[in-house]
Amino acid sequence: MLHIIWHIIVGFVVGLVARAVMPGAQAMGLIKTTLLGIVGGVVGGLIGRLFSKPEPGSAFHPAGFIMSVIGAVIALFLWTRLAPAG
Repeated sequence: MLHIIWHIIVGFVVGLVARAVMPGAQAMGLIKTTLLGIVGGVVGGLIGRLFSKPEPGSAFHPAGFIMSVIGAVIALFLWTRLAPAG
């Protein structure tokens, strides 16, 4: 249960960072920002693990966090381009 709560908190932080990095205004609330961060975290984390494997037993992987932000920026870019306005 704590694992899920941790993903939600980190997803929100990653979503906020992605929205701060991406230029322009995004009409997203708290839930959409959190979902953006979680999607970016999953995609970026998987890509990060392809290039750099974490050591066994490590709790934090810096490449995974950085790739989570990059994945969230990519997801936000696609969202702003493909989602209908309104």
